[in-house]
Formats: sequence, structure tokens, C-alpha cells
Amino acid sequence: MTRHKKQNKGARFGGPWTMEKLNILEKYLDAYTTALKNQSFNLVYIDAFAGSGKIALSKEVNNPDDMSGFASGSAELAVKIDDKPFDKMIFVDKESSQCEELNKLREMHPRREIEIVNEDANTYLSSLEDKNWRKCRGVLFLDPFATEVEWATIKKIAGFNALDTWILFPVSAIARMLPKSRRPEDINQTWSDRLTSVFGDRKWQELYREKAQQDLFGSDEYERDPGVAGLVTIYTDKLSSLFSNRFLKKSRTLKNSKNVPLFKFLFCVGSPNQKAIDTAKRIAGHILNDL
Repeated sequence: MTRHKKQNKGARFGGPWTMEKLNILEKYLDAYTTALKNQSFNLVYIDAFAGSGKIALSKEVNNPDDMSGFASGSAELAVKIDDKPFDKMIFVDKESSQCEELNKLREMHPRREIEIVNEDANTYLSSLEDKNWRKCRGVLFLDPFATEVEWATIKKIAGFNALDTWILFPVSAIARMLPKSRRPEDINQTWSDRLTSVFGDRKWQELYREKAQQDLFGSDEYERDPGVAGLVTIYTDKLSSLFSNRFLKKSRTLKNSKNVPLFKFLFCVGSPNQKAIDTAKRIAGHILNDL
């Protein structure tokens, strides 16, 4: 693909944490397809926030393999898997300009089955039917810009028993939505509804705990759980309850150049088969630990 500004105007911007998550994903996709190469399942990859297929790198990233300032995004990395290619790849993005770029990627690989979906990720994933996954296995990559992934979508996907799912949980974006007043009722209603959508209920309010004493005016005081640990714990506890032993406790915290946590990279196994669970968790755990 010729790289110039017009073609890549829709590319996402990324720092070192972007390359970190993409390296993890690429390693897993390669290992996953190799592990299932002799199985009879149709292998599917779904990129629910695919973007343009390119990443516009920040100056913080040293990428000696590509001096153009762009790197392969998750969609392009999936297309490049060739030991045992995915039988079908589905790239979803709600922006038509991003889909135009993805169509160019598809045209470059006419022998690969690639479907481009110009739709909201939650809407698309929620429309998928359970019966379609009986003969399929695959990987789902949920890489939102911020808080777009709804808990209802996670529940729907978990029920397929087919898709190994990587979730980029937006710790920093959620932390910025919480009120500084230490009172959960002070949060903007729109943000409150968004957090409830992300967590599936109002458990996010458990980030606040009532103090034993009242303030000088007789009102109850609240304080926010320090750091991001509370945010992640609430979400991962829900994932653990939903996926049971299919949820991998090991994860990766992605930070910016100032060492501030931005995202938590989480993994859940699709298949309920114990051998498949053990294999997937072993591979993902190894990549998270060693990469």
C-alpha cells in the first residue's frame, strides 16, 4: 500500500503502549491459528474497532522497520497471519472513512475472505446468532477508543462459547469520569449511565466507601478508592463470574511515557472445553508474562 497522508488520514495514533498491545495480539493470533491448524473448525477473527488498519505512530515510538511513521494496525496484522490463516476476518468500524481504508486492505488480499462492517461494534456483535458458532472458533479483539464496549455485549459474546476475547479496559478514561467531590451522586448523569453500561450495573459506585464519621454538617462522607486498582477489580470480578475458569487472571497494564496506567489488557477463553481452556490460557499467559 502506498503510504501518504490522504490514505492514512483515518489512522489511529499510538504510543509505546499501542505497540505493546499489538505485539501481544499478533503473538496470540499466530499461536492460536497454529494450535488449531489441524482442527475442523472454521477460524474467524473479529476486530470490533478495526480503525483503518494503520497506526500513526507518535514520536515516542522507535519503529526501525517503518520510517514512514505508520505501523500495521490489528486488522493488517491479522491478514498477515499465514501459517494457518483465518478462514474469515470481520473488520468492524462505525466510521465510513475507516471502512474505506479497510476496503483497500481487502482489495490487496483478494484470496482472503474479509468482511467489512460499517456499524457500531455493540450493535453488530449483539446481532450475531449463537447457532452460527457451533462449527466455528475464533478470536475477538475489543479495542475501543474509550468506554464504548457495553457489558451486555460481553455477556453476549461469552455465551457463544467460541471466541477467545482480548479486552482493552479503559482505566484512564473511566477514572476521568469519576467526580472529585467523593460523592457518587455528583457524577454527570450521562457519565453515570455510561459507567453503568460498561460495568453492567452500578457496581462502579463501590469505588466509594462511606466513612465511619460524618462531616461537620452531619452529612455522610465518601472517599474514592485510591488508584486504579478498584476500577479493575470490579470489572475483573465480573469477568471472572461470567467466564468462570475461562477468565485469565494474568493481565497487562499498559502505561504512557509518564508511567500512568491507561488500559488493562484482559483475556477470556471462548471454548468451555477444559483442554482448550488450558491451552489458550497457557499461551496467553506466556505471552503476557514474557513479551
